[in-house]
Amino acid sequence: MSEAPMHTAKYRLRRFTNWFLLGLTYATFYMGRYNLNVIKPYVEKTFLGGSQTQFGIIAMCGFWTYALSELVNGPLADRIGGRKAILLGAFGAATFNLVMGLLFLGGFTNHLILFMSLLYSANMFFQSFGAMSVVKVNAPWFHVDERGVFGGVFGIMISLGYVFAMDTAGWIMHHPNILPWYSTFIAPSIAMAVMFVLSWFFVRDRPSDAGFADFSTSDASDGDETPVNFRYIVQKVFTNKIILTLMVAEFCTGFVRQSLLFFAPEWLQAVHGIAPGTHYFNYFGLSITVGGIVGGLLAGWLSDKVFQSRRPPVAFFFYLMQVAAIIALGVVKSPLLSVLGIGFACTWIFGVHGMLSGTASMDFGGKKGAASAAGMLDGIQYVASGITSVGMGMLLDHFGWGIWTYSILPFSLAGAFVMTRLWNEKPHGAKLTPLEEVELPD
Repeated sequence: MSEAPMHTAKYRLRRFTNWFLLGLTYATFYMGRYNLNVIKPYVEKTFLGGSQTQFGIIAMCGFWTYALSELVNGPLADRIGGRKAILLGAFGAATFNLVMGLLFLGGFTNHLILFMSLLYSANMFFQSFGAMSVVKVNAPWFHVDERGVFGGVFGIMISLGYVFAMDTAGWIMHHPNILPWYSTFIAPSIAMAVMFVLSWFFVRDRPSDAGFADFSTSDASDGDETPVNFRYIVQKVFTNKIILTLMVAEFCTGFVRQSLLFFAPEWLQAVHGIAPGTHYFNYFGLSITVGGIVGGLLAGWLSDKVFQSRRPPVAFFFYLMQVAAIIALGVVKSPLLSVLGIGFACTWIFGVHGMLSGTASMDFGGKKGAASAAGMLDGIQYVASGITSVGMGMLLDHFGWGIWTYSILPFSLAGAFVMTRLWNEKPHGAKLTPLEEVELPD
């Protein structure tokens, strides 16, 4: 495996600009995805007679559309490039969030389950371009030995997305005299439109597109000159035993992640009296962000510096810490500790998510198959999310909040077990001579 090149200061600055704007664009996607979590109690009470199961149908349709879309959009992003894919996703997600906002502005609430399911599914189709585009663009910019840190950065951007979604939508719900509640859809649409413009002008697919030399990244695509087509993706990604095993782990991650985050705002309100827009609710969004940032950076540092770029040992430890954090969350009685407990749990959940979907997908999918690998790992999470949104809703409708946290634990334990099957796995790129980075002439 070739060593990481010594990057110039100019290259590092350009790479920072690239991934920061790309990641910020992805964070605005979360505003137009997890706004649904914040309005959940209001919509259930106002339009659905308090049924969590019925609202879960809307989320399930969106989550499963997201998952199925990854099978198509991943290979598409590998062919057209991550930049075009993120622009397409931003345009579509902004459009359908705007349409949902205008639907309620016009007072159209007949057949709400049907129309919201269709519109949220359309939104999630375009949302599915997000994670895979981030991974696809960044794969040529980061050597394997640098990608643990990138996994941390990926976690940070996800964390920012949550705080954008929770705090923006929470503020709107708490100030109906300033903005109507359905502005929770319109505000993300505006944010995504702004980031569409910035990404258009500044994001580039590879170093050579920005005036720098491409270099050997030592991932699974190194030395492979095969053209990227559907057959290539099937052979290198869809039938890769390591990626298929990672999918099992990410199914577990998806169940844990959505069981916590989809229902947490309502749990805080029902059990601890924390309504959207209040100080404690704002702390909730902040705790998710801080937890995600710490988890992402810690996972990346451990992977690169302690485990020689191996991802599974770090994920194993983080899965076990999820168990401890969720048990603690189930027994706390203080509203403040409950808010902080969610952030602590997110430290380990986001760390795993960034490590597997953000980093391992680049390693084992390689530069050529990074979007497809990321799509598979991200998509399988949303298969689990769809099951969670309805299944957990049914459990809560019948048994109440006392069963919530404990029903999540088996999936964290299962994820830890799966990681033991991949303990020593690393990507096996071709043995290439290290390339020194140089700037291309103007």
